[in-house]
Amino acid sequence: MQLSLQNFTAMVEQMAAAVQGAATQVLDLTVGSVLRAILEANASLGLWLQWLIVEVLQTTRLATSSGSDCDSFGADFGFVRLPASTAAGIVTFGRFAPVLAAFIPVGTTVMTSDGTQSFAVTADAANPAYGPAPPGYNLAAGIGSIDLPVAALVAGAAGDVLGGTIGLLTSAIPGIDTVTNAAPTSGGLDAESDAAFKARFGNYLASLARATPGAIEAAIAGVQQGLSVEIDENVDQTGAPSPGSFVVTVDNGTGAPPASLLATIAAVVNAVRPVGTRFAVQGPVVVVANVSLTLSLATGAQSAAAIAAVTNAIASYIEALPVGASLPYSRLVQLAYDASAAVVNVTDLTLNGAAADIVPPIFGVVRTGTISVG
Repeated sequence: MQLSLQNFTAMVEQMAAAVQGAATQVLDLTVGSVLRAILEANASLGLWLQWLIVEVLQTTRLATSSGSDCDSFGADFGFVRLPASTAAGIVTFGRFAPVLAAFIPVGTTVMTSDGTQSFAVTADAANPAYGPAPPGYNLAAGIGSIDLPVAALVAGAAGDVLGGTIGLLTSAIPGIDTVTNAAPTSGGLDAESDAAFKARFGNYLASLARATPGAIEAAIAGVQQGLSVEIDENVDQTGAPSPGSFVVTVDNGTGAPPASLLATIAAVVNAVRPVGTRFAVQGPVVVVANVSLTLSLATGAQSAAAIAAVTNAIASYIEALPVGASLPYSRLVQLAYDASAAVVNVTDLTLNGAAADIVPPIFGVVRTGTISVG
């Protein structure tokens, strides 16, 4: 609905014309007169009422709503905003003299060197060093270091930090002296934006009462932010032909989504899958991408800053690749040039030791390995 809005001056002029037209004598409407003041006061009230009408119109349509108004609109359909996601990664606990055994309990906290982001050690029953009572990890005598999973204490994109930035032990651990992260943490996302909320709501409505790949993808998108999904039809989990079966491969950005997430996704897929079909939900087959390249920099450029910028750009690009996507060899050169104006040439570029694209197998995803920038 298109509203016919009036500004303050137009309101005063129209009221003055109406009052004068109904009067039998000339009225004093000069600035400062009592009647002029009354008309201007009424015009101010009219502007306020007009603003309320515009606000009501905006909040009754999702396209023009924002913030909590989007949430209340979606709530009428049982549709909610996706919360922030927590970043996760691997850190290495080390020591100078591995003489005695050490124990690292679940919940041990570490922090980035600048003190802005904190992480806590999480449980991993698949780790041979893990023990459930009390929950934690045992580091035997004679072993100098151990790699353990951590998760950010505060959900959000700020938890995605670069490799080598975690360096402070904020929990006292006898027998442990250092902590560091060789690889970046990933998976941290802020709460769903208004634009993403509106786009997902449209897909949600379009997928209702449909047993299609789009309906399955829309159902999975409502579980958690940052999920990459690939649906392979008429195959089983080995990739062999299997009519009536489909495989859903899901990645949350880590390459190893937890079993609890896969179980949740399996439940929502089962609610929208076609009748008479079989399906499986699984994590991806991870293909590690090891990148090596040499930079030529402009005279006077700070090499450390340029190397860090290029490393971060390449790592971010690889971590954002969806399931099934290839890693183009030539794209890495472009990323290096775009990352820093100081880069004037890129040479000796290899991907896993070769000058070729990385093409993942079926159910595969490419994730960051080592990035060597010289």
